[in-house]
Amino acid sequence: MSSLLALIRTNWLAFTLFTLVVITILSFWPLVELPSLPGTDKTHHVIAYAILALPTALRKPNRWIPLGLFFVACGGAIELLQPYVNRHGEWLDMLANTAGVVCGFIIAEIVNFFSPANLNRSR
Repeated sequence: MSSLLALIRTNWLAFTLFTLVVITILSFWPLVELPSLPGTDKTHHVIAYAILALPTALRKPNRWIPLGLFFVACGGAIELLQPYVNRHGEWLDMLANTAGVVCGFIIAEIVNFFSPANLNRSR
């Protein structure tokens, strides 16, 4: 587990950019109808944006708070632009995106708190 955390913390920017590109492509991909997946559309938004925020939140670069706000702004921009590509932009989707970013940062705080490096430091 600690080697996976080290990999994510080392390559956080690559993971974040890859996730942002995937979210953007999937958000603008024209659909006739939503695919049948378990969970709700809002759940998918929360999960996607939590995954987007997680590497940054685990690494905590110097400007991690502005990066979190950038993720929220990207989610908002995507929702505003979706009607132009045969998709529907929704305010509730933006709220779910924001909740996902917040969840990603909270999960990272919990993981960082309980990570072996942090536990060894406190002893």
